Amino acid sequence: MKRREFLKKAGAGGAVAAGTLAAPAIVQARTDIAICSSWPRDFPGLGTSAQRLAKNITDATDGRLHVEYFAANERVKAFDCFDEAASGNSQGYIAADYYWKGKHPAWAYFTAVPFGLLYSEINAWIRFGGGQELWDEVAGNFNLKCMPGGNTGVQMGGWFNKEINSADDLKGLKMRIPGLGGDVIAKLGGSSVSVPGGQIYENLVSGAIDATEWVGPWNDEFMKFYEAAKYYYYPGMHEPGSMISCAWNKDFWEGLSKSDQNLIIAIAGLENDLMMSEYNWKSGAALDRLINEQGVQLRKFNDDVYDSFGEAAEEVFDEVREHSDLANRVHESFLNARSSLGAWGNLSDGAYLQQRNRVLGL
Repeated sequence: MKRREFLKKAGAGGAVAAGTLAAPAIVQARTDIAICSSWPRDFPGLGTSAQRLAKNITDATDGRLHVEYFAANERVKAFDCFDEAASGNSQGYIAADYYWKGKHPAWAYFTAVPFGLLYSEINAWIRFGGGQELWDEVAGNFNLKCMPGGNTGVQMGGWFNKEINSADDLKGLKMRIPGLGGDVIAKLGGSSVSVPGGQIYENLVSGAIDATEWVGPWNDEFMKFYEAAKYYYYPGMHEPGSMISCAWNKDFWEGLSKSDQNLIIAIAGLENDLMMSEYNWKSGAALDRLINEQGVQLRKFNDDVYDSFGEAAEEVFDEVREHSDLANRVHESFLNARSSLGAWGNLSDGAYLQQRNRVLGL
């Protein structure tokens, strides 16, 4: 009896021990990540999207990848987030890469360029047309890895204190407009001024700038530009599908596991679609309020003005191509994408929308 009791107790103890060994407590090291952005905190669309992207990375990993998000001026100034991430002081940034065109003009193509790609088109180019590979090449030269992390869609042409009936009306105009679109305005005799989003209103009200573009009705209503300018022009030639960059310090990125890299790419890709959906949903109602409640006068750039934009854009592109072999290759890839996607878009989205809206009287 004693022998049987001993074996029974020993067996029970062995089972407990075996159970403990089979399911040990797993302690995963937490990786702290700092992401800076060029947007003000809680700014509708841009700021809230960046926060959501950062939070989703933390949530998807149960805090194992713990992201602390810093809006503009909370860790560094709005336009300093590039150097902050490239140096490794922070692990990433969320911004518009055309802000860095002074470092290399090819950066502009990965946000938007004049007469460029729509939201659906830039996604196609980046994902299937060789755009990501070129982006990797540009970014790699600055110790960065970039990916799509949002889009604002076709932007409005801007806010003006006077009507724009010809290219001559742009001469001497001080306009807040970044990227290659700003270079187009400069070609037409205006002055391109680069001002962070949080400082545009005060500059417009004070007269430091005569005009500004920002994004579209949803954001522009929030910024209260209607208090300083009444003429609201469309369509913007400068940003037809502005892609937001989710960028990482390259050394940090390459130190991540493949599964974590793929997880981050998937989360950024989701945010790319979410942001565009939100802008599409909210901009129409905001435009109605601007017109009907704030007395904004909606104006369409006439064909002569738009033709002038086109001629100036070609001059700007010529200068970009002369910059370097890399800039030229990025531009050539962009041209091929615009030609192919534009031809198909004419027969698909463009033709359908034209007929649908004609039938419905939209």
